[in-house]
Amino acid sequence: MMKSSFPPDFLWGAATAAFQIEGAVAEDGKGPSIWDTFSHLPGRIRDGATADIACDHYHRWQTDLNLLTELGVNTYRFSVSWSRVLPSGKGKLNPSGLDFYNRLVDGLLARGITPLLTLWHADHPQALEDAGGWANRDMIDWFADYAALLFDRLGDRVQHWITLNEPNCFLYQGLGTGSIAPGIADWKICYQAIHNALVAHGQAVQRFRASGHSGQIGITMSVDLWKPASDSIEDQRAAALADTQNNFWLLDPLFGRPYPQDFLAGLGDLALQILPGDAQTIAEKCDFLGVNYYWKNVVRAGQPGLGQAAKSEYTAAGGEIYPAGLVEVLQMLHSRYAHPAIYITENGLYEHNLPPVDGLCDDPQRVQFLKDHLAALEEAIQAGVDVRGYFFWSLMDNFEWSQGYHPRMGLYYVDFATLQRTPKRSSLWYRNFLSDRFNRSSL
Repeated sequence: MMKSSFPPDFLWGAATAAFQIEGAVAEDGKGPSIWDTFSHLPGRIRDGATADIACDHYHRWQTDLNLLTELGVNTYRFSVSWSRVLPSGKGKLNPSGLDFYNRLVDGLLARGITPLLTLWHADHPQALEDAGGWANRDMIDWFADYAALLFDRLGDRVQHWITLNEPNCFLYQGLGTGSIAPGIADWKICYQAIHNALVAHGQAVQRFRASGHSGQIGITMSVDLWKPASDSIEDQRAAALADTQNNFWLLDPLFGRPYPQDFLAGLGDLALQILPGDAQTIAEKCDFLGVNYYWKNVVRAGQPGLGQAAKSEYTAAGGEIYPAGLVEVLQMLHSRYAHPAIYITENGLYEHNLPPVDGLCDDPQRVQFLKDHLAALEEAIQAGVDVRGYFFWSLMDNFEWSQGYHPRMGLYYVDFATLQRTPKRSSLWYRNFLSDRFNRSSL
């Protein structure tokens, strides 16, 4: 396995999200987001951590773009903080907030790095949540207007767009279990909100097409593997239900299929309201599907937590690191949805790295994780799956949602006291792989 064995126009990158790295919580006119509110509630975040400073990327963005150059990636996936650009979610633009993303995009292009911009990575303005958030159908238009604003202001330079990141993960946990922002535990609200978010995605795609800008637009879903714990009928049924609940009932309508009817029928009193035209809007044709793959979930009948997407707490989820599952997931998507173009928009490892020694953080497990998953990716491509890019999660250690700063998922170690970035061994491995310095036997 070598970089040269992948397609010549393949996108190689790393990924981040605005709330997890930017900090500058109330600077330059930024309004509060749902995560700003949630992370300040007592007992919600491990060790009482907040992202008020996080990695301070808002002030250190040039340093961080230089890390991308150091890695040798040709693309970078990041998200925009909706509340930094539109503090109330709609209405008056905050010029200072938009200027930050203008500088970021220009800085990437000056370094020869292709920007891939995510519009919503779980952190919409608190003002919109106060008005009902995703459970309110008005959110569909609010999101489409926000998307259109960014298409207008950044679309002359940004050619790759993602509408939503993991609505199956963040809305299940934010509105179903209530374990993350906005912290609402109401499954009826949750299912309606996911439907509304899918309609909003479709409307944003329509607005992108109408804008006349060139480029590609898609959506990212968490698509992990769900397998029965045994051959028993009960476990197989439970795994099939988990697969449908976490994957198919969101993916099917994106590709023009109806919602799985057995799943909808099973919702009972939790049933969602679907208006005429919603299905057509959701199925607005995308240019690609973003796939976030982390691990395999082993499902037992009657186990707690059914309905939580794969990126819940690592130990609680029981997720097994399983590179072969990436091949299986990609082949499933390839066959079920008529060969879509796919980007692996996240793939990474929860780990608890020790501080660096002599300017290097040793993380052999992450190195092995990268080797194994890139080998699996190569296998899937050779089998005919149309994969066009890979983004490692994450560029640097960051605020990992309800787990605070405890898990370390970055290629670069961040000392959250000094905010110094230090390379991990995995960053050196990735850099060498991207430069094709390895021979086959060394991998």
